[in-house]
Amino acid sequence: MFNLTGKTALVTGAGSGIGRAIAQRFAAAGAQVCVADLDAKGGAETVALITAAGGRAEFVALDVADEEAVGALVWRLGALDILVNNAGIGHVGTILQTTGADLDRLYRVNVRGVFNVTKAFLPTMLARKKGSVINIASIGGIVAVRDRFAYVTTKFAVVGITKQLALDHSAEGVRFNCICPGRVETPFVQNRLKEYADPEKAYREMSATQLIGRMGRPEEIAAAAHYLASDESELVTGASLMADGGWSVGK
Repeated sequence: MFNLTGKTALVTGAGSGIGRAIAQRFAAAGAQVCVADLDAKGGAETVALITAAGGRAEFVALDVADEEAVGALVWRLGALDILVNNAGIGHVGTILQTTGADLDRLYRVNVRGVFNVTKAFLPTMLARKKGSVINIASIGGIVAVRDRFAYVTTKFAVVGITKQLALDHSAEGVRFNCICPGRVETPFVQNRLKEYADPEKAYREMSATQLIGRMGRPEEIAAAAHYLASDESELVTGASLMADGGWSVGK
């Protein structure tokens, strides 16, 4: 079940957190994994963890917002079976606390990055009539989240991108889905907590928003990605899989 042997996967933002957990999970299931990240140290650590466990992986430094660099990566990697658009950044603030530069910065990575990487690798998937594209969105792409104006704006866009891709191309053999995590304890979230006056209080409040009473773990999101990457999920396309600890119930 969920065997990825013989498949090639690219995971962006795989130098830490959810991206790292996904890369490790895919490699453990037999995939050859390209670990892409701007953080060379983190990316190398991910590759080392995978190879130490007997998996196959390589690191590539990549800015997903750099269309030229993404295009060059296509020539290097060739066809993919699995693409995970995980790279993303965040910002805390209402619209009044968000500058145009803040919004542009998040759009460049969270939206344009998904556009760049998907557009570059999709033609080879379509030519082979197979492939799974998994976008890491957020519960903030399903419901509004207080003080996250720019982040929610871009993550709603990622959910929309996923649905549009599925509508336009699923009949051609490629599937497009997104995962919408709730709060997951990652370096990304830890950095967001530092923006609060009382990080410990913010941590408790964030955990309490989820019905299970805790934040998620990167490995739990990786398990969802593993399912969507596998042949066992061939019926699933255009879906937004909420792994949010029950946050969205009743909203």
